[in-house]
Amino acid sequence: MAWGKSFEDEFYELKVAGLTRKLPKVKINDKLAIASFVMLGDTELVERCGDALFYQLNQRSLGIDIIVVPEAKGIALAHCVSNHMSVDYVVARKGVKGYMTDPMVEKVQSITTVEMQTLVLDKCDVEKLDGKNVCIVDDVVSTGGSIVSLQKILEKINCKVVCKAAVLLEEAGYDKDDLVYLAKLPIFRL
Repeated sequence: MAWGKSFEDEFYELKVAGLTRKLPKVKINDKLAIASFVMLGDTELVERCGDALFYQLNQRSLGIDIIVVPEAKGIALAHCVSNHMSVDYVVARKGVKGYMTDPMVEKVQSITTVEMQTLVLDKCDVEKLDGKNVCIVDDVVSTGGSIVSLQKILEKINCKVVCKAAVLLEEAGYDKDDLVYLAKLPIFRL
């Protein structure tokens, strides 16, 4: 089976935020398959998970001023959570864009991407984050590579990461206890 191909008729049934979704099992490499979770385009799932994350974050009274999300699958979720909190959000882009001035760049390795990725904050986003309490939001945290790299870039500017949040935490990956999440997602050893 080629990488990125789903196993025929093999699914994982995910229950999160009061909803059930059938996730196809997808081979990532010769030793590993994951249940592919994609929120984009599933409005009900985004809204319910956004509501549930907002509730959990709100219970912690963290003083969140702004949300930062790595591009791209978590953007709708970050929008939903930030709307509930009445705060703005910033998207850390995956590449330098022509409109950017004086961008900050950090390299990251993700479990679902073969090559190194780049996280980029434009100068205007850095200025927006200045002096703020930040919550990093993403859809799934696997090894934590993206959120750790995002935290590194945020630590270089005058803001404070007060929390990290995701819908799902993949098992046997990120093992720090500073992540707010709604459910665990198994991985499948081949």
